[in-house]
Amino acid sequence: MKKSILVTGCAGFIGSNFVPYFLDKYKDYFIVNLDLLTYAGDLQNLKECESNPNYKFIKGDICNRDLVEFIFNEYDIQGVIHFAAESHVDNSIKNPGVFIETNVNGTFMLLDVAYKKWMEKPFTFKKEYEGCRFHHISTDEVYGTLNETDLFTEETPYAPNSPYSASKASSDMIVRSYQETYGMNTVITNCSNNYGPKQHDEKLIPTIIRKALAGESIPIYGDGKNIRDWLYVLDHCKGIDLVYHTGKEANVYNIGGRNERTNLQIVDTICTILDKKVPTEKSYKELITFVEDRAGHDRRYAIDATKLENELGWKADENFDTGIVKTIDWYLEKYHG
Repeated sequence: MKKSILVTGCAGFIGSNFVPYFLDKYKDYFIVNLDLLTYAGDLQNLKECESNPNYKFIKGDICNRDLVEFIFNEYDIQGVIHFAAESHVDNSIKNPGVFIETNVNGTFMLLDVAYKKWMEKPFTFKKEYEGCRFHHISTDEVYGTLNETDLFTEETPYAPNSPYSASKASSDMIVRSYQETYGMNTVITNCSNNYGPKQHDEKLIPTIIRKALAGESIPIYGDGKNIRDWLYVLDHCKGIDLVYHTGKEANVYNIGGRNERTNLQIVDTICTILDKKVPTEKSYKELITFVEDRAGHDRRYAIDATKLENELGWKADENFDTGIVKTIDWYLEKYHG
């Protein structure tokens, strides 16, 4: 008997890497992917799953209660892995309302429908839904910005600085409230910056590659010294899989790659690799230009993944040097053909 799980937002970057990995690993799951296909979602990302009998795509909004209830009833949903979110900080500065609607109200809608489907009353699951779990995918940005030496742990207080991170922090709190008030079985993972195949063109690494290949100036915010901890997307997917199946209920797990880099180091590495793979008369590094810093731009993020490593045995398979070559090769295929 297959178990149906609702996985939201899988036409986006991380979800579209997760679904093929998950379907390949587990033959006893039926995945229902609910995605609104906003500009950040692309069904081309899931082409390899289209004919899989264990996969169903439904176009729709997580804020649409009637649709979410229909999916829970029609497919007898017994677990949720919730990726769907507006996630681009620049866009949240221009249009914060969409982020509040999707990230806060959408998460609430999913939780509330799951609660009413799975549970008779607070702390009492219906017999056939015991063990059903809600896994919420969040971000390290909820913790705010770091000094030069500390790392984000699961105990770090929340201090979001952008409308995006505030909306994700809010959704984390709503998940927590359903755990504490109703006894729902929830877990939350907060990840560092992901990179890899299928990421939207607007993000940093695809932008650097795309602009370089087109011979256009490569824009870097401020002084380029903002630091991020980079996590290869497939390592993130493996971490989600582990937490969903073996993480302790009511726990938060941070997933990070232990690959801190400044934006300048990122662009330098990519240009060095491109100079070898697709040489031109001049180095791609000559295209680097500095642009005005964005509002609310956190200086440094870095995650301590010790809890996930020690309790659940996770470790990243890729370091940045191996992961970035795989990533560049994928984009060369996409942009260069």
